Amino acid sequence: MDIAVPFLIVFLGIITIKIEISRADRRAARLERKLDLVLEHLDLHEEVPRREEIVALVREGKRIQAVKAYREATGAGLAEAKQAVDRLG
Repeated sequence: MDIAVPFLIVFLGIITIKIEISRADRRAARLERKLDLVLEHLDLHEEVPRREEIVALVREGKRIQAVKAYREATGAGLAEAKQAVDRLG
């Protein structure tokens, strides 16, 4: 019984932290979507490093390599990179 209580406390702490991280991720995603809408409304576009290389990969039909290059250049996640590459092509 003595080991069960600390184990339970640690377990509940981990669950609580995971929930808070999940909430923070959702809030950050909402903010990013709102910022994207504002930038789109103002007709402003984020400068993409290695843009020419990525566009060339899209034109060659190498979308997977283009997504990978976009992620490496920007640090974007997979879904964001795929959407960006789709907009380029």
